[in-house]
Amino acid sequence: GAYNGPLYQVRRSSDNTTRDIGVLSAGGVANAATQDSFCSGTNCVITIIYDQSGRNNRLTQAPGGAVPGPGPGGSDNLADAKAAPITIGGQKAYGVYIAPGTGYRNNTTNGVATGDQPEGMYAVLDGTHYNGGCCFDYGNAQTNGQADDIGIMEAIYFGNNNWWGYGDGSGPWIMADMEWGLFSGVNPRYNPMPPINHRFVTAIVKGEPNHWAIRGGNAQSGGLTTYFDGRRPNGYH
Repeated sequence: GAYNGPLYQVRRSSDNTTRDIGVLSAGGVANAATQDSFCSGTNCVITIIYDQSGRNNRLTQAPGGAVPGPGPGGSDNLADAKAAPITIGGQKAYGVYIAPGTGYRNNTTNGVATGDQPEGMYAVLDGTHYNGGCCFDYGNAQTNGQADDIGIMEAIYFGNNNWWGYGDGSGPWIMADMEWGLFSGVNPRYNPMPPINHRFVTAIVKGEPNHWAIRGGNAQSGGLTTYFDGRRPNGYH
């Protein structure tokens, strides 16, 4: 049935207490009024992003890795819970605002693809919020936080970084981070890929042995476009 549990948890700075934020109805929009009431007059951060699959793969503050974060012990920062207000179907809600240095992770997942097992991932992103840094990712990565080798992660990247792969114009583009490289297609540098300029973007990356694809489109209307569908870049599997 439709998901009817908590979507995320917030913690307020006034007394460090937490509150789960659920949905208005099963399968519906987040209950922003609960957050607004709980966080009134104080700051709030998102401490947990809950898994809706039933496998308890919740995301929490990312620990320190190969590149230390700005948080305690080299961890990443938690997102400001108030920074991304949006309206969905006439209802107020909040997104997760990922500022530089913000990150969430789960290194002990249950039922998530490993190795060359087939997988797919999607995200709905703010099409106006991106940069050229390395690297905003959402997806499946190694569990030790280290950049060990090529081809050991698969994640959605959205931005206009052109240090590795890139597309047409000045971006932003949907690409895949496979570790030690961002890819817009099979070539390590340029591949045909139009800039993605929608207000809200649906981004999809799918992968299996020596085959992967990028799809995307306007998250508010219309269908999806396949930007790449083919073999892995040389040296990746």
